[in-house]
Amino acid sequence: MNDPRLATVDVTEVHVSPDGRHARVRFAVRGDGRQQNHAEAALEHATHYLRRQLAARLSLRHVPELHFERDLDPDVESRIEFLLKRAKKSRGRTEN
Repeated sequence: MNDPRLATVDVTEVHVSPDGRHARVRFAVRGDGRQQNHAEAALEHATHYLRRQLAARLSLRHVPELHFERDLDPDVESRIEFLLKRAKKSRGRTEN
């Protein structure tokens, strides 16, 4: 997305309900409270666009309703780095 308010947003977790109708998207924003509020508003505004993108890219019976919540964990950046490293390792194993 090209919205500058989302430049400092990192999605940290997504939990999809068992029936696939709802997804809780946790996100972290680098910056002050004002930037965090603007980013949260931008995500809420983009909800319908994001759902259309999911529908176009995934074969799902139901595209989940997206619910955004801030990740207030102070160790978010290290967790993101850990997940990226783990993804790289697992990608390397599947290519062999």
